[in-house]
Amino acid sequence: MKTVQISLNSIDKVKSFVNDIAKFDYDFDLVSGRYVVDAKSIMGIFSLDLAKPLDLNIHTEEGVDEVMTFLQPYLA
Repeated sequence: MKTVQISLNSIDKVKSFVNDIAKFDYDFDLVSGRYVVDAKSIMGIFSLDLAKPLDLNIHTEEGVDEVMTFLQPYLA
């Protein structure tokens, strides 16, 4: 598992983020304080405090480099 910090500070960014990671079969979790939601769920993401950076947990070992290229625009 790899954890990175991302920033989703607009509605358009949230929509494009979900569309980008939906292409992968891996599991992704977003963590904000004590709350953990599925990163592929738009409704789940909007339940978090998007004013500050979120921790994204990527639950894979082999495809991390490919995922990281898609995450470049969202990294905090």
